Amino acid sequence: MAVYTAVPFEAAADLVTRLNIGTLTELEGCKGGIENTNYFADTTRAHYVLTLFERLSAEQLPFYLRLMQHLAARGIPVPDPQADAHGEILHTLCGKPAAVVNRLRGGNRLAPDVDHCAQLGDMLARMHLAGRDFELHQPNLRGLAWWTETVPVVKPYLSEPQRALIESELAFAQHVAASPACAGLPRGPIHADLFRDNVMFDDGPDGDRLSGLFDFYFAGVDTFLFDIAVCLNDWCIDLASGRLEEERAAALVTAYHAVRALSADEQRLLPAMQRAGALRFWISRLWDWHLPRDASMLTPHDPTHFERVLRQRVEAPWHPALAESAAAPHRTA
Repeated sequence: MAVYTAVPFEAAADLVTRLNIGTLTELEGCKGGIENTNYFADTTRAHYVLTLFERLSAEQLPFYLRLMQHLAARGIPVPDPQADAHGEILHTLCGKPAAVVNRLRGGNRLAPDVDHCAQLGDMLARMHLAGRDFELHQPNLRGLAWWTETVPVVKPYLSEPQRALIESELAFAQHVAASPACAGLPRGPIHADLFRDNVMFDDGPDGDRLSGLFDFYFAGVDTFLFDIAVCLNDWCIDLASGRLEEERAAALVTAYHAVRALSADEQRLLPAMQRAGALRFWISRLWDWHLPRDASMLTPHDPTHFERVLRQRVEAPWHPALAESAAAPHRTA
């Protein structure tokens, strides 16, 4: 989240009134993130998040907003876009496409433990299953085509060892993507950016419980395995070294497998997909770091973090050891 477009209080208040969600009482710019303008918007009824979309077009946005609406209707705890009297959930504010969603309760767990990772794996699988009948289609816009297009743009900023790594990993990702096994992997709408700061937990009487998934504006149709790999590369690593913490990784994948069983090809290709996921975020962080946009409160992420993660995934591939469990109540092929 960031602030590229300053939104006058009166303009936001007018939108809130049109959505019939109370009267705006407070408007505060959100820190963090890099893609859109975000404000916390409190009203006399509830707490919301106002987003102005800086890069995504009005033609692309219905996919993201309708996906959230679809998942929310199926019991997945995601932000639910607020509609006006005509049922429209995509609005215009300050000349930009905009949306207002309910603000999820709870907070981030930036140092997740095994239980947090298990809860995430369970919910990720449920989200994938819930999205299988979503009718709109949009590719992962930060997928392989974007990596291929962007690597030449960031290469001039890299050292020779970094160039060698990024070129070899892009070639490896292209090779894997062209394989019959990868082509046959289960696919559907994925989040594609489900880092620990995009998940909320609520500390209740039964302990920390996952209370929400948000920031779906990198979502697209891709392999479910890519979504799992992205989560493993953030939730289950030692931040200093990029090394995979296998206990957390096993908890996440085992919990996922208990809800939506991973195929043999998914299990075999998981190490390759983790490399692909690390490459994706190394490229995007290089791009944001070396070619930044002006924004109030914007702090680009250090790209060297995902360079370390990628090198670790190459040097120490990890395969999950998954046991079959007929007792899992929500298992599906």
